[in-house]
Amino acid sequence: MLQKDVFELLNNKIMNKIKHNLKIFFLFSKFSLKTTFQTRLGVIFLLLGKAVRFLFFFSLIYFIFARVKLLKGYTLNQAAIFYLTFNLIDTISQILFREVYRFRPLVVSGDFDTVLTKPYHPLLRILLGGVDYLDVIMIVPYVLLTIFFAGQNPSTTLLSTFNFSLLIFNSLLMATAFHISVLAFGVITTEVDNTIIVYRDLTSLGRFPIDIYQRPLREIFTFIIPVGVMMTFPAKALFCLLLWPNIAYIFIIGIVLFWLSLKFWYYALRTYQSWGG
Repeated sequence: MLQKDVFELLNNKIMNKIKHNLKIFFLFSKFSLKTTFQTRLGVIFLLLGKAVRFLFFFSLIYFIFARVKLLKGYTLNQAAIFYLTFNLIDTISQILFREVYRFRPLVVSGDFDTVLTKPYHPLLRILLGGVDYLDVIMIVPYVLLTIFFAGQNPSTTLLSTFNFSLLIFNSLLMATAFHISVLAFGVITTEVDNTIIVYRDLTSLGRFPIDIYQRPLREIFTFIIPVGVMMTFPAKALFCLLLWPNIAYIFIIGIVLFWLSLKFWYYALRTYQSWGG
């Protein structure tokens, strides 16, 4: 009976903590929405730029397949799904973690000190505190196109769709780990912009299946810098090209990377000397 009471107490405490954090997250999101649409003309041009970039790379895929029927054994339909999978993962991470791009001024100006004194976890503010609503708008066509091309793919099944969704979640967990690591590196060195650009450049290699790269690049981008695990493997799961042991191994990679990023974050906080330190 006592164990049951303790379990219920812990469960209620955890649920209350989750509700509290969600309330703070939605509050930050509300402020971000107001900030985003203050300059409506800029919003329009930015959305146009995102759409043109997407159409440019999509046209590039069609141009490639106008000359070759298969790309490393993949059809046009499958190559489109690879590209759309990359856009889904990249766009969702941009929606959630846009505030990372604004972190350096907080450290340089000393305003990060005020974030650390607030009665909530600092990652709520500097990682999730600036939802990008422009990318929320762009995610809609990406999802619809992915559903369309996946429906046209003969190897798509209910199980493969489930595996695809699981690995998308795992890729977002890995993206979270990378962004937390960038923040930790920023606390130690005050360098954020170049680090996040390096991350974007590396993940952009996942626009196409990792199989197109020759050895040893293919192994490097799979086992050392897991771009292929993030961007390519979810689509492979949709094509029924991955077995369950492979999927379990991929999840282990995601969990380990997330755990290491948190360790790195807390190490960075211990070395932080505050503004002027």
